[in-house]
Amino acid sequence: MIFIAMSPLKAPLPDIMTTHEAKDAMKIEFEPIGFVRTALEKVPRHWTVSEAEGEIVINEEYAGGIKDIKAGQHIVVIFYFHQSARFTPDFLVQTPHHRNESLGVFSICSPVRPNPIGMSIVEVLGVEGRVIRIKGLDMRDGTPVLDIKPATGNGYDAATEK
Repeated sequence: MIFIAMSPLKAPLPDIMTTHEAKDAMKIEFEPIGFVRTALEKVPRHWTVSEAEGEIVINEEYAGGIKDIKAGQHIVVIFYFHQSARFTPDFLVQTPHHRNESLGVFSICSPVRPNPIGMSIVEVLGVEGRVIRIKGLDMRDGTPVLDIKPATGNGYDAATEK
């Protein structure tokens, strides 16, 4: 379980806060809605270069939420990088394996981040019960899934968009 607790603020936030004041004012909590299942030992580095297939297994209590997801649709998967190295200020600037330059963490897709949250757009191959079969996988086996949304715009046609 991923605990990032969110408590209500006792007073409005001031215009300027220190990092410690901000951390004390708010905590956030997420609970996974499911997890990734794949037999792949090594996953592609990014969904844009992946043809890999796998599954998202939705927790029983959220199974009703996938009733309108259809084969052929693209979905946005928000997930937690559960096996990433712990972030330290040393990782604010990184050199991706496929690039020859150092870049700021917020301009790259590194899994080593202050908040290790990832996002991938995958194609739905089918839905069976509470299992969504997908293509374009770039997540490891057991990766906690935090949310799923329809992919819209840029040529994506969500089943629920009219």
